[in-house]
Amino acid sequence: MGTVTPFPSSGHRPSQIGFERIELTRILDLYGRMVAAGHWRDYAIELGQAAAVFAAFRRTAERPEFRIEKRPDLRNRQGMWALIAEHGQVVKRGHELGPVLAPIERRLMKLIED
Repeated sequence: MGTVTPFPSSGHRPSQIGFERIELTRILDLYGRMVAAGHWRDYAIELGQAAAVFAAFRRTAERPEFRIEKRPDLRNRQGMWALIAEHGQVVKRGHELGPVLAPIERRLMKLIED
């Protein structure tokens, strides 16, 4: 009765990377504004062992226009956040989510002005 069993993942790498509530709220807010502007129509979320990925699609049957990746293993290097374009090129990397989302925010402003 007095035996304490440690939680299986204590001291080890988590089995799945995910988005925190604040991060996901920020991403979904941007997604909603892009949907309202008529640019995006679908999204997908992939939670894996190495990364969490939010992909935004113009149409469901295409490759995602942008992928927002969170890779905690890169936190001490170039930053755990990355914005990746449709063909795989890295648009922006950083330690904070806000500056990584800035290129999409600028694109949204252009869509609204037109």
